Formats: sequence, C-alpha cells, structure tokens
Amino acid sequence: MASGDRRQHHNMVPLAALISRELKSEKMEKPTVRYGHAAQSRKGEDYFLIKTDGQRVPGNSSSAFSAFAIFDGHNGNAAAVYTRENLLKHVLGAIPRGLGREEWLQALPRALVAGFVKTDKDFQSRGETSGTTATFVIVDGWTVTVASVGDSRCILDTQGGAVSTLTVDHRLEENVEERERVAASGGEVGRLSIVGGAEIGPLRCWPGGLCLSRSIGDMDVGEFIVPIPYVKQVKLSNAGGRLIIASDGIWDAISSEMAAQSCRGLPAELAAGQVVKEALRSRGLKDDTTCIVVDIIPPDTTEQPSTPPKKINKLRTLLFRKKSRDSANKLSKKLSAVGIVEELFEEGSAMLAERLGSDECTPQSTTSGLFMCAVCQVDLAPSEGISVHAGSIFSTSSKPWQGPFLCSDCRNKKDAMEGKRPSGVRVA
Repeated sequence: MASGDRRQHHNMVPLAALISRELKSEKMEKPTVRYGHAAQSRKGEDYFLIKTDGQRVPGNSSSAFSAFAIFDGHNGNAAAVYTRENLLKHVLGAIPRGLGREEWLQALPRALVAGFVKTDKDFQSRGETSGTTATFVIVDGWTVTVASVGDSRCILDTQGGAVSTLTVDHRLEENVEERERVAASGGEVGRLSIVGGAEIGPLRCWPGGLCLSRSIGDMDVGEFIVPIPYVKQVKLSNAGGRLIIASDGIWDAISSEMAAQSCRGLPAELAAGQVVKEALRSRGLKDDTTCIVVDIIPPDTTEQPSTPPKKINKLRTLLFRKKSRDSANKLSKKLSAVGIVEELFEEGSAMLAERLGSDECTPQSTTSGLFMCAVCQVDLAPSEGISVHAGSIFSTSSKPWQGPFLCSDCRNKKDAMEGKRPSGVRVA
C-alpha cells in the first residue's frame, strides 16, 4: 500500500506548476466571439447595442471586451434611445483607472449599478416620461457579466444542453419580492379597474400603470420604480456556450428552453433569425420582437457545435459553483474540465447602499484633489460628500466618513427610491 501511495505521489504534478500552466494557457487561449441579430418591429420601441471593439485600457487591443444589449422602450422610444447611447459610457466611467483584468471584472458589478442609476437620473432630468428595460451583457474572455432591469432576458445554453437564465424578470405579476418592495416604498400595486369595478390585466404599479418594478426612465410613475439592476457574473468552461438576449416579444411567445432548442446547430448569424421566426410562429407579431445571439467559441473550434446527443440533453440543470474572490484560480480549470459554469457574482437588491458596498479606507481622490460621487462621478469637496450609508437602516455601518459618497442630488434620488421622501413628480 505504501508503494502504491508512492507511485501515486510520483505521478502528481505540483500545485504551483499546475496553476502556472493553467494561467499561461488561459492567457493565450481566448475564445472567439460571434454574434447575430434579428428583429421584427410592431411599435418601433425596441433598440439594441452591439459593440465588439471595447477596450478596458484605451489603445490596448489585448484588453478587448464585447458589449451586447437590448432596450425595450415603452411610452415612446426616447428612454431606449438615450440608454443605448449613454449606458456603456456611464458604466465604464464608474470603473477606477489602472486596474488589471481581474480587478476590472471585480469592479464591474458595482460600476454597472452606478451606470444604470446615472443613466436613469440624467434621462429623467430631461423631463421626458418614456421608459425602457435594459438587458446589458459584457463578454470578456470566458467571463460573462449581465445586468438587467425590466423583462428583457438573457439565457445561457451550454454545450451539455442545459439552459440557464442569467437575468430576473421584474414583472409585478410574477415577482412577489418586488411587489412587496414597491408597496413598502409608497407605490400601489393592483390591476386595471373598469366600469363596474371589475379588475383586468396584469398587476400594475400606480400611479402610472407600469407592469414593471424596475426600469430606466418612467419619471411619471414614481421613483420606487428603480433603475438598480440585477447583476450576475459567470465564468464559462472552456467548452464555451451560447447567449440568447431578447426582448419580451420573444419570451411572451416561447420559453427559454424552446428558444435554445430552436437554434441549436445554427451559426449565430442564422440562430437569431430562427428564434424570432419561432416566436412569430407561436404568437404572431403582437409586440416588438428583438433577439441577439452570441456564441463564445473555444479557439480551436470554427463553428457552433451541432445539437448534443440525446443522452446529454437529458441533463436539464446547469450546475453553478460559487467561487470566492480570495481563492486563486486553482479550481478554475478543474471546474472547466467537467463543464461547470462558475458563478462569480450575483446580487439583486434594490437598495443602493447594499449595491455600492463600502470603501473601508479613505476614498481615492481625483486628479483635482476632490472626492467623487459614486454614481454621477462629479467631483466633491470633502465637506460636500454624503456617505451612501448615512442614516441607512440597511447599512452595517453608521460611520458618516465611510464611503462611497454621493452628491446631494444622488442622495436625494437614493432616498426617493427607498421611499424615505415623496418623489418630486406628482401625477394628477
């Protein structure tokens, strides 16, 4: 038995060598990203973003990332157009400069929250009343980060045939937690009443009658309809996967599983059109119907693999494995080898203090020597900044000097979203 142990030990590779080898391999073997887009318009309120030449470090092509998004507008298209033009810029502006890739990815969830809130705040300042959903996806290597408000959706189809949803639908009809939050913040949730007192249709928030609990814009509804996104970040195995990002014109017609199955084996350029075709066959054109398909393909693969065997298709659950940020990447390739998708981050709280976290030390100053608002990125004198945690019952700290800090406008918006003061907008 001892000799058997010695033989096993002799065949083992030192852990340090494994990690070094894996890191080198991961650095060299970046996946190929291919995409396709298709749409059928009824109201003209769906918009999309496809950007494949993003750079974490401007001018450095090795720091490339891709961004994909769908914005489903309502009550006009102004909010969807504005969000398409400005959201990515606001997200990137909230990420500190000089970060390495891993630090950049770790900072991304918080920056997404800040970017969504800033986009909403800036659009509402224009005085326009339209709103939009936003499902926003950043692909950096094997890491996929998704932020969403509303009921557009992003799903992940892995090579094992398992389908996973990377977003949460913020529909009042289906989300009990969101109904309770809206009511606690001052909104009224109910169905549309018609003559005779009968109630019809889905649950809505009043005033305004919006079916969603989170969106960008919608200044006439009340600030308890918040722009704070659900965020999920995962790392794919080196087998890759397919993302399907679509507006509710797709998801009201077909399920996530049907969407994935309908386009397996097709390249991304054709797959998006097939998903739209399947939705139209099922329900007809009753709403704007928009779909983006993104394939994350291993570097030694030229096209999307064909439909997996039925034996594999029986595995219907996608296995997620949470991973601590403090643990090095020693488990990364072990998980990838068995097709496990690592869940790096997930948070859906609507409380801004929880989502922006805490700056445990003195916050970094800007080049002008001033502090900066964590949301709108304006310079603040030390005496002007208000801690995001000040007076918050949800905070584990009541230290007024502990960041991140907000300007007075963003602090007022935070209080309104949490129902601590009435929204400045009154609807007759």
